[in-house]
Amino acid sequence: MKKKPVIGIIPLWDEEKESVWMVPGYLDGIRDAGGIPMILPLVPHMEDIGQLDSMVDGYLFTGGHDVDPHMYGEEPLPVCGTCCHERDILEEKIYGIAKAEDKPVLGICRGIQLINVLQGGTLYQDLPQQFSGTKEIEHHMTAPYDRTVHEVQITEGTPLYTLLGQKTLPVNSYHHQGVHTVGKGLEVMAVSEDGLVEGVYVPDKKFIWGIQWHPEFIYQKDDTARKIFRAFVEACV
Repeated sequence: MKKKPVIGIIPLWDEEKESVWMVPGYLDGIRDAGGIPMILPLVPHMEDIGQLDSMVDGYLFTGGHDVDPHMYGEEPLPVCGTCCHERDILEEKIYGIAKAEDKPVLGICRGIQLINVLQGGTLYQDLPQQFSGTKEIEHHMTAPYDRTVHEVQITEGTPLYTLLGQKTLPVNSYHHQGVHTVGKGLEVMAVSEDGLVEGVYVPDKKFIWGIQWHPEFIYQKDDTARKIFRAFVEACV
């Protein structure tokens, strides 16, 4: 039997319940694509990360808390949401290891934002207050999330274009922050209708992608979401 790749998934944190939790779509999307999802501990001992890394073949950086603005040299504004320092620390460490080892990374929502910051870029702390797009579109949709609310333009010649073979892609959208200045070493592969960067990748790595939309909510009915999960899992083999 062919060995399935194990995907380390960054957990989410609920402050009120003081509990780790997970959106099932992340796990199911990875499983449906042929991988084995493994939720990582939120606060492992730093000396344990190396051992955890030996158990996984790639990493999925999930959505969730806002990235701490101090990580990109800014003070938090009142419009900035709640941050989770434990996640920031864990993901920064894991991203450095994955990048050094050329292990695949897929960042979704917060994930693209974090990748951008760790590559030296900055974020809009709040799109409604700081971003003036070329047109008004919905970035923070209401439930249900398994539907599309705007489109992104896919840059020709990028891995996402090669994978999907289309110039536009309808997406769902649930975020209030976004990529401002693009980090060093990143290339843009998708831009929303209002000009916001919504897809990036690292060209000289096997697979480091960040996307702003949420395939975990829509993969059951959307083939492009399934293709993204499959491309990531296959890169982890």
